[in-house]
Amino acid sequence: MQEVPALKVGPLMDDLNGIKDAFLYVEDGKIMHYGAMSRMPETLKNMAENPVLQSGEVVDATGRYIMPAFCDSHTHLVYAGSREQEFTDKIKGLSYQEIARRGGGILNSAKLLSQTSEESLYASALGRAREIMSQGTGAVEIKSGYGLNPQDEIKMLRVIARLKESTPLTVKSTFLGAHAFPARYAEDHNGYVEEIINEMIPMIASEGLAEYIDAFCEDGFFSVEDTDRIFNAGMKYGLRPKVHANQMGFSGGVQVGVKYGAISVDHLESTGPEEFEALKNSDTIATILPGATFFLNMEYAPAKQMIEYGIPVAMASNYNPGSCPSGSLQFQMALACIAMKLTPAQALNACTINGAFAMGVDDILGAITPGKQANLILTKEIPSIDFIPYAFTTPFIERLYIAGKEI
Repeated sequence: MQEVPALKVGPLMDDLNGIKDAFLYVEDGKIMHYGAMSRMPETLKNMAENPVLQSGEVVDATGRYIMPAFCDSHTHLVYAGSREQEFTDKIKGLSYQEIARRGGGILNSAKLLSQTSEESLYASALGRAREIMSQGTGAVEIKSGYGLNPQDEIKMLRVIARLKESTPLTVKSTFLGAHAFPARYAEDHNGYVEEIINEMIPMIASEGLAEYIDAFCEDGFFSVEDTDRIFNAGMKYGLRPKVHANQMGFSGGVQVGVKYGAISVDHLESTGPEEFEALKNSDTIATILPGATFFLNMEYAPAKQMIEYGIPVAMASNYNPGSCPSGSLQFQMALACIAMKLTPAQALNACTINGAFAMGVDDILGAITPGKQANLILTKEIPSIDFIPYAFTTPFIERLYIAGKEI
C-alpha cells in the first residue's frame, strides 16, 4: 500500500493504494521504506539477500498481502460476566428498552461488576485483549460505564490503564459514567449528572485515567441537556468528547457531539439530513457499529449515503456483553458489505485509517506510511482483499505485528 492521506473521505474510501510485488522495510518498530520490488534500494536488497548483513528477519510474503492492523475505536472490553439470558429474552421478543426497565442491560453489567474484584476484572479483560489481537486488532479504545458509581468507574479505568501497560496494544481510555442511570438515582436523574460532574470527573482527571469522555445520548438515557453539561464539565479537565448517538432514534446526540468538537459520534442508526449537515465539514467522524445493529436486529445506519455525502466514516466492533459480544472486525467488515452495501475497500479503510482517526492515533497508526508505527497484518495466501469480508469466518491472518514485533 502506498502513502495515504490522514483521513479517507468520499471517493478516497474506495482506494487502497495497493502495490503489487512490493517490499516493506521496518526498523525499530516503525515503517521506514516501501515500494515496488523493482525500485528497492541496493542497500536493502543486499541486506535481504545476505544473511551476514541482516539485522532482523526477512519474510517472504509471496501470494500474501501486507495491510495495516485494525484500529477498533469503540469497545467496552472491560466487563464482568456475560448476558446470554438477555440474548434469549431478545429472541422471545423483548426489546432493548424493556430489558433495561427490568434491571437488565447496562444495570445488570453494573451489578456484576460491583461484585467483581479488580484482579478478576483485569484477568477477563486481558483474555479479550488477546482475543482481539488474534483477530488483527493492534489499537483499541476501551470505555468504562459499567461502574455507575465513583469507585467502580475508577476500578474499570484502572483496569484499562493496566491493559495499556501489559499488552502491546495501543489503548485509548474513555470515561463513560453517563452510560445509564443507576438504581439509586432512578428518580433523580439530575442527582446522578451532578455526581458525574462534581465527583467522578475531577477524581478521574486527577489520576489521568481517561483521554475521552462519552455519554449515551438517547431517549430514556441521557438527554441532550445532560450530555451538554457533562461534556462542558469534562472538557474543562481536558477530556475530549465521544458520543453514543442516535442508536434508538433521533436523539440530538450528533448535534451536541459536533457542537463540542467530539472526535466521533457512534452508532447512528437514526441519521437524516440534519445529522448529515451537522457532520459535513465538521471535525467529528461518523462511526458505525454494525455488529450491535445486527445483534439487536435493528435498521442499519445509512453509511453508504454518508460516504456519498462526503462524510468520513469509521467502523468499530462495540465489543460488549449486551449488544455485541464479538471483537471481530472481519465480521464487522462483512456486515458493512452485506447489509450496508459498503465495498470491501470502504469497509477496510473504515476500520484502519478512519478508525485510527476516531481514536486519535491517525498520526501514528492506520496506514502503511513512513514514520508510522509498524502495526501490520500479514495475510495468509488469499486471492484478494475482498476475500476477507467474503469468507467472514475463515481465518485470514498469518502474522500480526505490533510496533514491528510479531504477536
